[in-house]
Amino acid sequence: MKTKIQEITNNSIMKMTKKCLQMAILLLLSFTSIQAQDKKAKDLLNQVTTKIKSYNNISIDFKYSLNNAKENINQDSKGNVIMKGNQYVLNFMGVTKIFDGQKTYTIVPEDEEVTISKVNEKDDNAITPSKMLTFFNSGYKYNMDIVQNVKGRKIQYIKLVPNSGKDQRKEILLGIDVQTKHIYNLIETGKNGTKTTLTVNSFKTNQPLSKNQFTFVASKYPKYYINKLD
Repeated sequence: MKTKIQEITNNSIMKMTKKCLQMAILLLLSFTSIQAQDKKAKDLLNQVTTKIKSYNNISIDFKYSLNNAKENINQDSKGNVIMKGNQYVLNFMGVTKIFDGQKTYTIVPEDEEVTISKVNEKDDNAITPSKMLTFFNSGYKYNMDIVQNVKGRKIQYIKLVPNSGKDQRKEILLGIDVQTKHIYNLIETGKNGTKTTLTVNSFKTNQPLSKNQFTFVASKYPKYYINKLD
């Protein structure tokens, strides 16, 4: 029989890949449609937007942490994501996700399985770059928060608070490097005390990418079971 901690841990792990992808895309794309509630915060986010739009592609190495002191849960994972336009490749927790602009390919080496699915724009749970563009378009209040000095870098935080009382997230803190206008980290605090943190360890832009960077090549997985959902 699973203990409460095991159940919470397993459920958390299942959600981590999806949450991580949401957060990673959010770091890059969500700023253009945030409604102005705090002029200083809006101005800073606009500067981030301008900087992000100037890049042809972006590569990020990150650390993802999940902590719940009450349940004694502490998990750390590393991953990376490459993004160009609405395409991406995410590597996280031993799983690779490729989105070529139309279909998502989820590659799980441990199970020797590839799941192929089309993106359903009507599915509220579907993760798409276009949805991340309007992630904070409504439902949040935000304003400037604390400033921290992290290894000589001035990090300005912006606090986002959900308007809905049903939202399980208490608040989100977005840390921005004031000099580079790049995202340093994103901290999400749940009402149940769980805190998830995504920290950018490496932020590279305009890297040389192969022509099939965002293309799934079936011949690379000859023994894998191909599960086509659509």
